[in-house]
Amino acid sequence: MATAKAALLKQLADDIGGFTHDPLGYALYAFPWGEEGTDLAKHPGPRKWQQDRLREIGEHLQNPTSRYSPCRIAVASGHGIGKSALIGMIIKWALDTCVDTRIVVTANTEGQLLTKTSPEIAKWARLAITRDWFKPNATSLVSTMPGRDKAWRADLVTWSDNNTEAFAGLHNQGKRIVVIYDEASGISDKVWEVTLGALTDEETEIIWIAFGNPTLNTGAFRECFGKQRNLWITSQIDSRTVEGTNKAYLDELVATYGEDSDIVKVRVRGMFPSASSMQFISSDVVEAAKVRDVQALGSDPVIFGLDCARFGDDKSVLAIRCGRDAKSRPWKRWTKQDAMTIASEVALEAMRWKPDAIFVDAGNIGAAVIDRLRQLGVENVYEVWFGGEGGMAYLDNGVTVHTGNKRTQMWTRMRAWLSGGAIPEEQQLTDDLVGPTYSFGADEVSIVLERKKDMKKRGLASTDDGDALACTFAEPVLPRAVPGYLNPENYGHRPAMDRYDEI
Repeated sequence: MATAKAALLKQLADDIGGFTHDPLGYALYAFPWGEEGTDLAKHPGPRKWQQDRLREIGEHLQNPTSRYSPCRIAVASGHGIGKSALIGMIIKWALDTCVDTRIVVTANTEGQLLTKTSPEIAKWARLAITRDWFKPNATSLVSTMPGRDKAWRADLVTWSDNNTEAFAGLHNQGKRIVVIYDEASGISDKVWEVTLGALTDEETEIIWIAFGNPTLNTGAFRECFGKQRNLWITSQIDSRTVEGTNKAYLDELVATYGEDSDIVKVRVRGMFPSASSMQFISSDVVEAAKVRDVQALGSDPVIFGLDCARFGDDKSVLAIRCGRDAKSRPWKRWTKQDAMTIASEVALEAMRWKPDAIFVDAGNIGAAVIDRLRQLGVENVYEVWFGGEGGMAYLDNGVTVHTGNKRTQMWTRMRAWLSGGAIPEEQQLTDDLVGPTYSFGADEVSIVLERKKDMKKRGLASTDDGDALACTFAEPVLPRAVPGYLNPENYGHRPAMDRYDEI
């Protein structure tokens, strides 16, 4: 019995060894395609685009003239084509077929890496016929062979511009190196630059793979399809052409936003956006609002929006809007001021402008400001929780969208308003409005505005001015009293007129 088992294990090892330069053959052999009771019961094999990429790696390695030059593959695609699944297949093939292979995997965010990429890698490691060869951990896949766990492994690493050691020190001369970027558009150019240092080992199989939605029209991932395209094997994949994708959802995106919209280009067609990024508010719209002159109606309510910050570089900002006019009434800003001081000064502004609503960001010191304003007898004070439930909001061109949180809903309403509104000609406000990008939420339907802390990672300032103006759109506010002839309550109550009466 022991002898038979040993023979089977040796045969398995020999079979796997035969796929050293044939990742497609390995994938077809090692995973239980079409087997009942497995995750792959309904799948006869890898999807066509996945097979094409596996074949490209194999052809590169099988050619003696290219084997030891870096194999660089970049795929820009729409949503749901199975990028993470292919990453799992490639990692398992690379580890199983070359002793002491070193793999580093990273993604655009830590959340993407740990909640999406990592579970998919673990899944394919579990599905493989060689599942006992490597042990999956939360951030690694390591050899179970005694003494090999340090040298024969795949590691999932987070990155920052100040922490690139994992990429700078990636060397494995004479063996195999694999670098994988998941959602590559969001990975800093500095990390790309440092990774180049791993491509210098002689007589080493080096594979560098960059997958992702093409969310940014600038940066290293975009350059793979531009000025660096001679170095990369590139593909741009429309999700609608891939078997097994959610065609109804994809068609809904196209019907809602239009074939040539940036959302459809990025999330469906695998094309880079027309704007410089998935910028939520375009620069043209903001510039037009800065020079626009508008006249508020007498019935337009005056609305305060207050974004609160405690100390540090962020500021507390009071924006004042009346209908389409957010320009004529001067805004207020405070740096390193406590809640009591801010509340007192907002109360003075309320006495001056008599707002119909004061919407206050309740985070940070905002709750204390709200309490103090009410204590001072200021009326119409409402708290706003940026992380609260969003809901539907009008975007433009008759389109309404789902928003993932309250802050995104307010910014969406503000974006629609800007096409006819007027704002102060101040650079800080301009930078705030054009700075944030957007993405899709976990439900893949709602849109979510980029978080402040993620913007800071990109070197952008906190959007204090932008958030203050957005607060004025927290909730609808009723108009002030209107002349009788405009009051809907008077409709149908006019005295009857006899056209034949003498005048």
